[in-house]
Amino acid sequence: MNIQRLLLLICLVLGANLLNAQNKYIGAAKCKMCHNKPATGQQYTKWTEANHSKAWQLLSAEEQKDPKCAKCHSTAMSVDASLHAGIKVEEGVSCESCHGPGSAYKSPTVMKSREASMAKGLILPTEDVCKKCHNEESPHYKGFNYEEYFAKIAHTNPKK
Repeated sequence: MNIQRLLLLICLVLGANLLNAQNKYIGAAKCKMCHNKPATGQQYTKWTEANHSKAWQLLSAEEQKDPKCAKCHSTAMSVDASLHAGIKVEEGVSCESCHGPGSAYKSPTVMKSREASMAKGLILPTEDVCKKCHNEESPHYKGFNYEEYFAKIAHTNPKK
């Protein structure tokens, strides 16, 4: 085997391993199992009551076919389908739009530690995360005040 073929083979193997190491999107139902208890803040219920959970349904049938609209109105539509592991288009803007794909940090053992969760891919949303969708590219954009809107969707865990 010549050196070029060997290098190509190494790159293909490494690339496949990196792809397989990507976190997957598990869907809000998996988050609900732990994040809907009164003692921890009922984050799932707060999400279902907010517009993010209804974002997909707010689109017309034509808008649902438009990738420019779909990517911001459904977490599942914003990522490659190979990363889907339970997430559904109809969830709208789910937990993982803001917090990152949860397959590696979903376990209670990992979630007990913020540092461990973040090391496994948990994202703590910032203004930049929100502005990936809440920006001038949206045909319905009317400005975005991060502090005001973040307060409307706050869903903290009272124990932390």
